[in-house]
Amino acid sequence: MTDSPLERTSVAVHAQDPISQAGVVSQLRARPEVTLAEWGEGTDLAPQVIVLVADTIDRAVLRLLRHIRRTTPARTVLVATDVDERKVVSAAESGVGGVIRRTDATPEHLVHVIGTVAKGAGYLPSDLLGRLLEEVGKLQSQVLSPRGLHFTGLAPRELDVLRLVAEGYDTAEIAVKLSFSERTIKNVLHSVMTRLQLRNRSHAVAYAMRHGLI
Repeated sequence: MTDSPLERTSVAVHAQDPISQAGVVSQLRARPEVTLAEWGEGTDLAPQVIVLVADTIDRAVLRLLRHIRRTTPARTVLVATDVDERKVVSAAESGVGGVIRRTDATPEHLVHVIGTVAKGAGYLPSDLLGRLLEEVGKLQSQVLSPRGLHFTGLAPRELDVLRLVAEGYDTAEIAVKLSFSERTIKNVLHSVMTRLQLRNRSHAVAYAMRHGLI
């Protein structure tokens, strides 16, 4: 019985300076888990993951992240010297899949994060993740909730309607349960389906369940 071949992740490296570029490429070239690829037009092997190496998460880096998200199916791992929670939020909004501090970017750890991101998951340093979760909780309780908003883009009333639709209630029954008019319930459902580009009630319920909302 022969061992199955090792599944390799194709990776391209883009750094702000040639020394960093050469250093990361040298680290990855020796790893059997990855195959080095080129990123750009006319390349034969499109990368699954693009590793960006930068000093800080500035406007140029954010523009590059957005460009990658628009023009390639590749996911990105950002290796940066200066990282804090605010900069990580900006990077996440721009499409980054994983963030590593340069001081933590050993070959083993970098390859581990590349593999994690290639599978569709994300990665953040644990200390940053904890602080981000605290900030998210504060934002939800202090800013969004008082305005009837939610991180999902759905207001509490919209979630209540979707829960009752999922339980099989029709428009008239939902109106009675929530003490609204049938027109209001119809408007709520129409607003949700239009905003989230959902085809019908079943699609709306499936969306809410898939995202853990109901």
